[in-house]
Amino acid sequence: MIAQHYNSIHVENNLLKKIKIKENQLKIAQESNMIYAAEALQNQLLKLQAELSEPQDVEIQALMSLLDD
Repeated sequence: MIAQHYNSIHVENNLLKKIKIKENQLKIAQESNMIYAAEALQNQLLKLQAELSEPQDVEIQALMSLLDD
């Protein structure tokens, strides 16, 4: 259970890092008038943010294993 919690935190931290990187890339693209790159980065950023707001699979699996017992 502790390992699953650690994995969940690890996944969330990785997503937060990826989001921060995409935000920086988007800012650079916007400042450089790279319209198509900015659009693509915006879409990627939205997908990452959606992943962050979804319940973690590890947590769901842990709950399901409790039901199996």
